[in-house]
Amino acid sequence: MAPVRVAILMESDFFEPEIFYYERRFAEEGVDLDFLTRLWGQPSLTFTGHEYRAPFTVSKSLEDADPAGYAAVIVPSGMVSDRLRYTDDVDRLAPATEFLLRAFDDPDVIKGIICHGMWLASSIPQVVRGRKIVCHNNLVGDVRNMGAEYVDRDVVVDGDLVTGRSGHHCHLFARTLIDLLPDRGPLSQKGETP
Repeated sequence: MAPVRVAILMESDFFEPEIFYYERRFAEEGVDLDFLTRLWGQPSLTFTGHEYRAPFTVSKSLEDADPAGYAAVIVPSGMVSDRLRYTDDVDRLAPATEFLLRAFDDPDVIKGIICHGMWLASSIPQVVRGRKIVCHNNLVGDVRNMGAEYVDRDVVVDGDLVTGRSGHHCHLFARTLIDLLPDRGPLSQKGETP
């Protein structure tokens, strides 16, 4: 049985405690993580974190990836989504936003957006319009303007959309996503231990 795969979108100014937590926590569940970014024609890019300037290298392009190949797609906290929503042509969606839109088009893909990650959805407000979400306090006005219903909780689930308040809530956010994932591979089989 193939393990479940989860995509995490990545760029500079990521919140290190969150990203490093995901690396370990999802691995504990037998989940394969793919970190995806816009590679700008490069074989890989090394990003630096926001808090400690820790390096993180990504070699998988979100432009070559199919969201349907993942059980979940995560847009992390921090400035990642602001950097990913850059587009050369302001009349076209950024590649990361296009990827997220394709994920929203597939109800079998769980969408996880935490903290400032909601910025990536700002140019596609129809994907959250009418849905219950939580975000960083600084974005409450933005999500209400997008037509979403703000809920004052640390993690909110609305169907195939899971939202989290801040990167500091990544443990609650990850736990919720893990609970919603389909079978997580060999370690999740009854009677088996790691």
